Amino acid sequence: MNKNTFIVGFMLFAIFFGAGNLIFPPKLGLDSGLDFLPSIIGFVLTGVGLPLLGIAVSGYYPGGYKEALSKNVHPYFSLLFLMAIYLTIGPFFAIPRTGATAYQMSVVPFIGESGTFSLLVFTLAYYLVAVWFSLNPSTVVDRIGAILTPVLLLAILGLVVKAIILLGENELPALTTQTDPTSPFFTGIVEGYLTMDALASITFSVIVISAIKAKGLGNKDLIKQTSMAGMIAAIALAAIYISLAWIGNHYPISIETLTELNATGQHIGTFILNHVATETFGEFGRTLLGVIVTLACLTTSIGLIVTTSEYFNEIFPKISYKVYVFIFTLISFSIANQGLDFVISKSVPVLLILYPIAMTVIFLMFINIFFQLPLLAQRLPLALVTAVSILSVAGVNAMNALPLKSISMEWIPFAIAGTVIGYLLGKKSS
Repeated sequence: MNKNTFIVGFMLFAIFFGAGNLIFPPKLGLDSGLDFLPSIIGFVLTGVGLPLLGIAVSGYYPGGYKEALSKNVHPYFSLLFLMAIYLTIGPFFAIPRTGATAYQMSVVPFIGESGTFSLLVFTLAYYLVAVWFSLNPSTVVDRIGAILTPVLLLAILGLVVKAIILLGENELPALTTQTDPTSPFFTGIVEGYLTMDALASITFSVIVISAIKAKGLGNKDLIKQTSMAGMIAAIALAAIYISLAWIGNHYPISIETLTELNATGQHIGTFILNHVATETFGEFGRTLLGVIVTLACLTTSIGLIVTTSEYFNEIFPKISYKVYVFIFTLISFSIANQGLDFVISKSVPVLLILYPIAMTVIFLMFINIFFQLPLLAQRLPLALVTAVSILSVAGVNAMNALPLKSISMEWIPFAIAGTVIGYLLGKKSS
């Protein structure tokens, strides 16, 4: 393991360590109660393992997922699927979430509760700054992001260490808000969808691999070094998510407080982080954490606005890059003003459609590396998974009778059956 491995490992860590994702582990920890371990394992699998697997797999395909899907499935499928991902990690959910998260971390703790006017003023200033930088992309934002990532990491590490000392002797709260305590592992898996990092790994894979190659790694060492670096990034990410979830699991919150949070529109994850920061480092610590998270969210927003605008400008060049920037930022601004809980709740149905497709894509391409699959064995499972996911989220009654529906995994039998049937029929016709 050499210096480049650690450099690449930190690069991968920085890409997936989004400030907006910090709010989900504490809430999961609170929700899981005594089922903490299976819940957090499920979360780490989809929130950490799947994105890094997605990056590693793309290293075997020179054109990344875009060309592989165009060739092995269909160009229209590749186009529509990637457009859906860009819109999801862009103006529809991820960009609005960064603004709403920044507001709840840096403003709400000091005014007591979320307000329509204060949210409007904050997000207006937030997205005006994002537009200005997005219209004039430069290395400044990248440099700021490169500084903020280690600063945010150090702040979180300090928070975690002091919180563990503070909460270490606490008994587990009897309260649990988990909606389905019978399947904590799969609840954790679905909660991991909220990070959206597996979707990001598909769209950004070519950029990441190119950046890794720029570090001087040849094609022969690319996969080996990326895999080793991926393990470093995975361990760091998992450690942070598990620690934050542990804090949420041990932080005492009463039913009255939860009721008040729901009434005032404050997210439980941001509440826990803010209050733990105050109890461990005082008002200065809470203020500093809010500022760091806000700046980190802002750099993420700018990066997503630029990337999404460039992608759509490349696909539909008749509309200029600057027009896309204004359109996507305006959409993000409008959605962010509906509040953080609104953004998260509305993202869940979309993620329940996209994540099964994304997981099927990643695993099919992974299998194809070692065992050449006929085209039908790649097209059929994706067609079935896409149809089942859409119909399930649409609420079609027939879907309720499917096995594994209760844990949102009803697509798995179709992915397996489609691959096996496609392989047999594909081999027979060849």
